[in-house]
Amino acid sequence: MKHLNSILGIFALAAFLFTSCQQGASNSPATTDSGSTSAEGAETEVSISDLKIAYILTDSVIANYEFFKKKSEEIAEKGRRFEGELSSRARGFEQEVANFEQTAQSMTPNQARAKQEDLMKKERNLMTYRDNIMQELSGDEQRLYADVYERIHEFLDAYAKENDLEMILSNTRGGAVWYSKKSLDITDDVVKGLNAAYAKGNE
Repeated sequence: MKHLNSILGIFALAAFLFTSCQQGASNSPATTDSGSTSAEGAETEVSISDLKIAYILTDSVIANYEFFKKKSEEIAEKGRRFEGELSSRARGFEQEVANFEQTAQSMTPNQARAKQEDLMKKERNLMTYRDNIMQELSGDEQRLYADVYERIHEFLDAYAKENDLEMILSNTRGGAVWYSKKSLDITDDVVKGLNAAYAKGNE
């Protein structure tokens, strides 16, 4: 799930430039009396303008990815079914409690005690059922995001090679990228490519 963030982070750019500068400093020969350096030393210098970089609006890519939208709706529908089942069980339990309160006075102490224990067990079972479905839905969502990020990662890997890009950054609100030139935005192109690949796979 986190593969995309790890390769698209802006810190990768900083690390790349830092390493390049270090290499340039360590490989550059000493300056001659005239202040000139060899051509070999000059070749190790890296300018940010030489890097072929693009970026995507990650949230927008995910939100407009048809695979994500379809699977999200399936999880939402599953959640609605679980919610209906849980509500039905809860209403049944509440009714059973109400019935017990009305008839408790006509029961013997042993009968009342047994019924209370039965109701407590049913309450625990109801809570366990609720916790289990919440955990299942949470797991479904986590697996979906992991799958989506992996699919985007694979697509961007191929996209970068096809378009001769050295780096693709992830631009998210509150993220590490504070400014990016609009011409470097490949979000629409990536969404189009992802959806085309998804549609082709479903033919």
